[in-house]
Amino acid sequence: MRRKSLETLNNDYGRYIWRKWLVLLVLLVITAASGLFSLIAGSAGLSVKEVILAIAHRGDLRTETIIWNVRMPKLATAAAVGAALALSGCIMQNVLRNPLASSSTLGVSQGASFGAAVAIVYFGAGIQVNAGGTSSALTVTNPALVTLCAFAGGMATTVIILAISRLRGTTPATMVLVGVALSSMFTGGTALIQYFCDDVMVATVVYWTFGSLGRAGWRDIAIIVVLTFGAFGYFIYNRWNYNAMESGTSTAKSLGVHVDALILSSMALCALISSVAVAFVGCISFIGLIAPHIMRRFLGNDYRFLIPASALCGSALLILSDIVSRTLLSPTVLPIGALTSFLGAPLFLYLIIKRGGMK
Repeated sequence: MRRKSLETLNNDYGRYIWRKWLVLLVLLVITAASGLFSLIAGSAGLSVKEVILAIAHRGDLRTETIIWNVRMPKLATAAAVGAALALSGCIMQNVLRNPLASSSTLGVSQGASFGAAVAIVYFGAGIQVNAGGTSSALTVTNPALVTLCAFAGGMATTVIILAISRLRGTTPATMVLVGVALSSMFTGGTALIQYFCDDVMVATVVYWTFGSLGRAGWRDIAIIVVLTFGAFGYFIYNRWNYNAMESGTSTAKSLGVHVDALILSSMALCALISSVAVAFVGCISFIGLIAPHIMRRFLGNDYRFLIPASALCGSALLILSDIVSRTLLSPTVLPIGALTSFLGAPLFLYLIIKRGGMK
């Protein structure tokens, strides 16, 4: 009888694991299909055959130029940034014990926006030029400086949060409140910078905060990918520790988890990858918040599967958002950050209503 019971448990566990892997496989197929459609969609009107030939460097010059110089970098940026933001949101929600934690709610994105505004307005990274007649425009002449300042602003937020936590021994809930306060402070600072600028500079700062996947080059993409893969490896290594954290910090400590060290190291890595992502592409809202919640509906809180699933879901969501931004009002390209906020908010509200609130 006991042997039969053990066999039943083993079979049930095997089916449980198989379903998790099936969800990951389906998600991988969806992400790959979204990526292929991203290369096809657009005003150029390319076919699947033309895209495949261009990827293999056997297409005509025009198609290869469109694919490799325009669409492939945007696809790679969307996949890398979506994964980075979703990973950071997934882990932040675990270690802070707060389902609303993400880089945007903790002030990382707002700190990056403040840093970019400082670079554009005060460090000479933006120069106003005559666009013909009486009109003028402002071009970002030093994108590296803007990226560096945005990264510094995003990391500054996290350093302050971690420093206060270390010095005062605050709880995870208090860390979220500190992030909200810093977010408000950086938003106010950005607003003050815009208040004392002329109209053209204000428009440029606002446009940067909307987000754009076309800013990052291949070297920038490589930086995002390397850092994201490094963080992913660390998160997967600690997957059982995150599972223990789901039962509470007391239970995790009783199981041998070094809770304080795990929270600090995880928060630092989350801030690093999200700050780098925001620094290169601007503010992308809701991806880091909503992707983990979507996958929890299918996988629960098993971080062995939730971590890679969140990364894939974040990539797929940002790729699909990019497709919508390029095709909805073609040939006009909508700002990706504004679009993710517009589409993400109703979806997030739907998830809250379906779950009867987030506990």
